[in-house]
Amino acid sequence: MQHGPAVRRRKLGAELRALRTGAGLTSGEAARLVGWHQSKVSRIETGASGVKPADVRLLLDAYGVRDAQLRELLLVLAGSDESGGRHHWWHAYRGVLPPTYRDFISLESQASAMRTLETSVVPGLLQTPEYARAVTKAAVDGLDDERLDALVEVRLARQDVLRSHPPLELSAVLDEAVLRRDVGGPGVMARQLERLVEAARLPQVRLQVLPFTAGAHIGITGPFVIFSFSSTSDLDVVVLDHLTSSLYLERKEDLQAYTEAFNTLRFHALSPEDSLDYIAAIGDGA
Repeated sequence: MQHGPAVRRRKLGAELRALRTGAGLTSGEAARLVGWHQSKVSRIETGASGVKPADVRLLLDAYGVRDAQLRELLLVLAGSDESGGRHHWWHAYRGVLPPTYRDFISLESQASAMRTLETSVVPGLLQTPEYARAVTKAAVDGLDDERLDALVEVRLARQDVLRSHPPLELSAVLDEAVLRRDVGGPGVMARQLERLVEAARLPQVRLQVLPFTAGAHIGITGPFVIFSFSSTSDLDVVVLDHLTSSLYLERKEDLQAYTEAFNTLRFHALSPEDSLDYIAAIGDGA
């Protein structure tokens, strides 16, 4: 990788290109302003090569970008470690986290909203420690206790995005199988369902259950996540998880298709109020 995973390089490049165009500059004019060759600007904008945070600052200054939130987001995409708060805490776990997972956490930490369909397990942002441990142990074979503890710590640390200011807005549709699957034993599941009920009452969380009675639905092909960013919709991205990797979809056609799919799933799911009652009833043994 050159200064960040490919999805971030491409998105950063596309946003820098849009900002340059908005400033009324050609790539050659932009290059002259910062003392570069025009080909460097082109490679950055196409995502063919990475860009250092210091170079991003030069370009943003040249384009007259003063929006602090947008500047910070683009610098994080470039790999900057200088932002405060919740950003980059995961670097302490670099030795145990694969690059795709680090990239996912980076996007999650910067997103303003997250929409997710889960068909098998509770979303990571809503898992209890015991549930997170059971899921991680089952999903990653052969973990020693030290590495398992570290991965669970990461899962729990990610949840800080729901308590930040402003918090991440989470909208989740859960297939009923998520609630019925016995992960970690009855005690673990009972506490996990209680946690979901608590989370569903948070103003930044919208939780809906897709009951078995809904039948076949558009989400049976698998879970997905849509990250959205308040500064610009051009950075929105869909993430599909596979056993050994993650696929990032960033084309507008893909974003539109998954957005429409999520809206359809929400329509067929129980309302947030009914979902809360449904989860509580399952927890009570109904």
